[in-house]
Amino acid sequence: MSVLAMLALGATLVVTISGVLQRQALRDGVDAAQTVAVYAGRAVDAESFTLALLDPAQRARLEDELAGYEGRLVALRLWTLDGNLLYDSESASTGFPDGDRLDAATRKATPDARVVTDVRGGELGGTQREVLSVYTPMTVDGQVLGAAEVVLDHTATTAALRDGSRTVTIVVVAGLVILWLLLFRTVLTASRRLQSSALDNARLALLDSLTGLPNRRLLADRLGRSIERAHEDGTRVGLVLLDVDRFKDINDSLGHDRGDELLEQVAARLRDVLRDEDLVARLGGDEFAVLLPEVHSIEDAERLAQRVRGVFAAPFVLGELPLHVETSIGVACLPDHADDATSLMRMADVAMYTAKAHRLGVAVYSPDEDDSSPARLVLLGDLHRALGARSTGRAGVRGEPAPGAGGTGGDAVDGHAELELHYQPKVDLRTGLTAGYEALIRWRHPTRGLLPPDLFVPLAEQSGLIHELTRFALTTAVAQLAQWQRQGRTTPVAVNLSAHDVTSPTVVLLIEDLLLEHDVPAELLEVEITETALVTEPSRIVPVLERLSALGVQVAIDDFGIGNTSISQLLDLPVDQLKIDRRFVTGLTASSLPSSGRGSGVVVKAMVDLAHSFGLTVVAEGVEDAATAEMLRSLDVDQAQGYHYAQALPADELPDPAPTSVSTALAGVPRPARPVASV
Repeated sequence: MSVLAMLALGATLVVTISGVLQRQALRDGVDAAQTVAVYAGRAVDAESFTLALLDPAQRARLEDELAGYEGRLVALRLWTLDGNLLYDSESASTGFPDGDRLDAATRKATPDARVVTDVRGGELGGTQREVLSVYTPMTVDGQVLGAAEVVLDHTATTAALRDGSRTVTIVVVAGLVILWLLLFRTVLTASRRLQSSALDNARLALLDSLTGLPNRRLLADRLGRSIERAHEDGTRVGLVLLDVDRFKDINDSLGHDRGDELLEQVAARLRDVLRDEDLVARLGGDEFAVLLPEVHSIEDAERLAQRVRGVFAAPFVLGELPLHVETSIGVACLPDHADDATSLMRMADVAMYTAKAHRLGVAVYSPDEDDSSPARLVLLGDLHRALGARSTGRAGVRGEPAPGAGGTGGDAVDGHAELELHYQPKVDLRTGLTAGYEALIRWRHPTRGLLPPDLFVPLAEQSGLIHELTRFALTTAVAQLAQWQRQGRTTPVAVNLSAHDVTSPTVVLLIEDLLLEHDVPAELLEVEITETALVTEPSRIVPVLERLSALGVQVAIDDFGIGNTSISQLLDLPVDQLKIDRRFVTGLTASSLPSSGRGSGVVVKAMVDLAHSFGLTVVAEGVEDAATAEMLRSLDVDQAQGYHYAQALPADELPDPAPTSVSTALAGVPRPARPVASV
């Protein structure tokens, strides 16, 4: 409250209270004057007012009645209705009443009271005093016959009013000062509390309430400033994003309190391992960020990320439970990977999910792993276009022969073919003959050339186009089988199915319709599914595989050895073939034979014996040389495929599978300098 407002309030209170006191004093004076008039009326009869004449006896009685008021009564005058003076207690009167006041007293029967100044002893050397002059009606027998002008000494009352006003002023001023001080103290205290609360809120708005680390907002501010300096100085800014693996499982198993305790310990360890100029922040949940405002190279940023990962090596003690926790970390740098803060954050996030998906621990941003990068989005649009061309008249597809076409393979119906099926032989290691083919999809991009499947198949899986690719592969492979069958060739063809395809029985209906349409025996078609896909959703995939097996389609487990299939699961699975993952095959050396008791040979031999005990055929992938092929044969592997025999070729470039070894048949086929990835 301002001082002016307090002064205005005080003045209002003083004026109001003084006015109340003055009005009360006037009421008291009027009451006294009316009492005097009553006593005067006892001594004067109605006839005297009518004649305007007061006899000596009445005058004497009147003076006797007024004897008790000599101390305060200054003067008394009695006036008739006509304004004639009937009685005057002193001779100083002019003999004329105040007409307006007399009229108010007689006609309106209303007393009129005024405070006036009375001068005694003349203008020079006289005295002044405050008197109360009251005109009050004179009533005799209930009839107003005139008015009494009662003049009372008001000096004491005036002094009392003055003292009262002074006292009231002092009290009001003192009270207001005290009130102002109290209010000032209250407001000051409240202001300090509000200021402290505002500071706390501002601090909490920039800090994480659980760990005390900077939050996303503060990180964005510091990141923006660091990038501005980097643009000015030509330096590099690094950003590291990390999250705790399986944090949801920890929360669900141990409770959210333990999860919060884990996050607090992670924050403390991160603070201890970083440099003074680095900033560690919590973005929310189990996700943290480390800003590296001064980093010399991407390698330095990666090394620091590895150091950050090292803080998770020691177990975290939650209560009495030691808990080993792993983390996935993504690294991105400006200007190497991004030009602004938003892009840098996104690139680091992409790298972090790359590390999580591939279990790398630490991953540096790579455009190849960025599913939302402009280049990949363009590639996805091109894939949509290629598949769209196929669905409208089958244009844009090579290797899908028309029924009845001649030759060993089919070209597209026009010159704008893009999608192709290539076929890689699977060789019987006992006879050296072609035992079957694996159909591998290729994309002959109009501007980028022949693209391997690992460049566009993941895009198709993430966007939902994988079902269209699978339909193309199955349709083309079955049509090729039909053409070969008309030519007298009955070599099986295997088609890869993704986990997205075999979680629904739709693929079974598609295969059944295709086999019926082209009149191809089911045993000529094989489907391959990876072991990792099989163990992901066995409850949905196994029924689909059972229906395929019941149809007569051969089922193979691809990339066997890198999943978690147990022996009991393998026994119950409706599969006919195991394909050993190439990483076990490429690791075969002379020292890894079972006789040495160590190496990949022992593992491969165990897989072969296990598969044979279940009546399954074993195929080894990635055979690159004759020594490896011979070692696989000695380990009782049934079939092999790889660049030692042939790369995947279009159907019209495959040699006729005569009863000779495939290595001899393909002797004139050129081999690439290095393997092309296949799916």
